[in-house]
Amino acid sequence: MTEFVSVNELATMMDIPVTDLISTCMNLGLFVSINQRLDAETMALLADEFGYKVEFVSAELQEAVKESADEEEELKPRPPIVTVMGHVDHGKTKLLDYIRRTNVIAGEAGGITQHIGAYSVNLDDGRQITFLDTPGHEAFTAMRARGAQITDIAIIVVAADDGVMPQTIEAINHASAAGVPIVFAINKIDKPTANPDKIKEALANMNYLVEDWGGKYQSQEISAKTGLNIELLLEKVLLEAELLDLKANPNKPAIGTVIESSLDKGRGYTVTVLVKAGTLRVGDIMIAGSTFGHVKAMYNERGHKVDEVGPATPALVLGLNGAPQAGDKFNVMESDREAKDIATKRAQLQREQGLRTQKHITLDEIGRRIAIGNFQELNIIVKGDVDGSVEALSDSLIKLSTPEIQLNIIHKAVGQISESDILLAAASNAIIVGFQVRPSFNARKLAEKEEIDIRLYSIIYDAIEEIRAAMEGMLSPEVKEEIVATLEVREIFKVTKVGTVAGCYVKEGKITRNTKVRVIRDGIVIYTGELGSLKRFKDDVKEVVGGYECGLNIANFNDIKVSDIVEGYQEVEVKKTL
Repeated sequence: MTEFVSVNELATMMDIPVTDLISTCMNLGLFVSINQRLDAETMALLADEFGYKVEFVSAELQEAVKESADEEEELKPRPPIVTVMGHVDHGKTKLLDYIRRTNVIAGEAGGITQHIGAYSVNLDDGRQITFLDTPGHEAFTAMRARGAQITDIAIIVVAADDGVMPQTIEAINHASAAGVPIVFAINKIDKPTANPDKIKEALANMNYLVEDWGGKYQSQEISAKTGLNIELLLEKVLLEAELLDLKANPNKPAIGTVIESSLDKGRGYTVTVLVKAGTLRVGDIMIAGSTFGHVKAMYNERGHKVDEVGPATPALVLGLNGAPQAGDKFNVMESDREAKDIATKRAQLQREQGLRTQKHITLDEIGRRIAIGNFQELNIIVKGDVDGSVEALSDSLIKLSTPEIQLNIIHKAVGQISESDILLAAASNAIIVGFQVRPSFNARKLAEKEEIDIRLYSIIYDAIEEIRAAMEGMLSPEVKEEIVATLEVREIFKVTKVGTVAGCYVKEGKITRNTKVRVIRDGIVIYTGELGSLKRFKDDVKEVVGGYECGLNIANFNDIKVSDIVEGYQEVEVKKTL
């Protein structure tokens, strides 16, 4: 096998239930999820437990990418990389927003590229910290499994009015398994129901004694909303960083880690990377996983062009020929040819791996299905806006499998839903799940013709709930979306006191004054909201039908660009039938 096989694939190869594999990992003190990619030693250990031997075919590839050793005098101090982790809704992003706002140039609302979960922050005294925001991100686990050891310090955010939640515990386990110093931020202490001592007690029960209670873990009571004590929290983080004495050599070819990747129709594949050592420059030949290319352009997290990026700094890179997976390592190579050879070899190994882990039907399997009776399979194709979301969604969906209904993810990728996805779904009787993406115009027409079910979601829990409900037999959702109009933006006008007005052509359907709308750019949803006004020439109108032009503006949203698609939709309530 190749290195970094997922838990699910390993179980298939050894022909054992994946639950057995996960429980074995738990006994070994490893917390793994079904899609998590494992490193070489863990796999060797697990295979040994079940009486298998592992042979790795990617060893010569690892050797092909040489990393030069650093001399002591070449090393320069670098900023610490801090990951903010914690339970949903405990104030991770709020904390980051406050820290970024206290920086003078903390990018305007439209200025921050949406999914670059990495921010470089300059403090008043000139010191720098790089923050990683992990949206309860399963891809974070993959990064750790890849030995990327991307984080130097973890801030665990716990809400003082809530408590230590399962996801908080998971975050603490991840951080301590990676051997990363932890600083606890006890948030929301401005609330009347806040009880920080309860949190400290819960942490003490998990053997994490905070300094106030005589332990070794730093903690700080903060309020991310009002900015209370955030300076003190950053002081504690910098203190931990000083103890680590972080250094890197900036004068060598860059190496680092992929944080996120997505497909942008105008710019091609965009990859958010975090440079670990060396300096990445425009024009370098870069290889990440099984993708490679010349670095055509780089942007910082505020969308400004940069020419070079030093150690511990995030950047958005254009120019790769594909979307590498979150957690892949990247290297800068000498020549095109060398990069291409290694990338092709890696892609070939991945394909071989894929073929080996496809489950073909066996006699035993047929016997098992007959014994169960009504065995069913549900094939799903997952498309999302960024790699991390695709990984997290596929992971959560696979976990829904039951003995009666097997759920298979036959294809997952980044980008809008294309015609080839529809054809694949037609060939394999699959459902397409889109997360924050839309089908292209032709794909939608083809899907109607082939009668393929496309489900579009923007909240991960909705997707999981609805598919679980479908598996339990309650097929139709309560509220169904019906697309009533598709408009193309042809021209943009800036009008004082109104904002941006878009001159649109109605391609199909009929748009009315109170239709809810979405703005779609290159197949990816960037805003959902209501119409501010709808006009034909100078008159306000109630509706505009297909084939006509109209002017409209969207309430609270001005970032419209030419050739965006405005989609009008209505929510229709459907009676549930069993």
